[in-house]
Amino acid sequence: MPYLIVLLLLTGSSWSFAESPAVDPRINAYYEDADYARWQSIFESPGREVYDRRIEILGALEIRPGMRIADVGAGTGMFTMLFAEGVGPSGKVYAVDISESFLEAIGIRAREAGLGNVVTVLNEQTSTDLPPGSVDLVFMADTYHHFEYPRAMLDSIGAALVPGGILAIIDFRREPGVSNRWILGHVRAGREEVIREVEQAGFKLIDEPIRLRENYFVRFRKVDA
Repeated sequence: MPYLIVLLLLTGSSWSFAESPAVDPRINAYYEDADYARWQSIFESPGREVYDRRIEILGALEIRPGMRIADVGAGTGMFTMLFAEGVGPSGKVYAVDISESFLEAIGIRAREAGLGNVVTVLNEQTSTDLPPGSVDLVFMADTYHHFEYPRAMLDSIGAALVPGGILAIIDFRREPGVSNRWILGHVRAGREEVIREVEQAGFKLIDEPIRLRENYFVRFRKVDA
């Protein structure tokens, strides 16, 4: 065992394979065979902050033609579609989700919109299942708190990003005494804890481009080894 520990330290390997679940797996169970129309009416409707401010969020991400973006926890594909339009035919957008029904609907939605640059990826709880060095930007909205194995997912995200690539996270503010009971019970970690976890996984916080009310929006850069 001591030899194994030394070997892992020397090779820079992480302990993510032994990571314990950070949240109750039931938090994600209802997405696995999800009713797309029902969730679209929830995710893409006025009153949800990331929907109401989606164009402002898109602008802050500085999307350019030819970029390769992963929308991790793509859900109903709201941001996937916006990204696909922004990167143009020379770019590519990976819609990553654990829900087959969501991904099937996103594929149909992209084809109907004439967007041939969308690739759907059915991922596992411990990996994005993206090819190494395949994306310039990883984006997630109200998804990080659903990660059952956050360190394993962050390691996978780091592997998928090009050197110096960007990780953008939007998630709910969790502030005891301020946040409502649902947030406190549903969301595992607040902004500061999330920043600490992401930086420990090899990223550097670069900015908070937009001040949101119910959520926070932070961007990190992958630190090259």
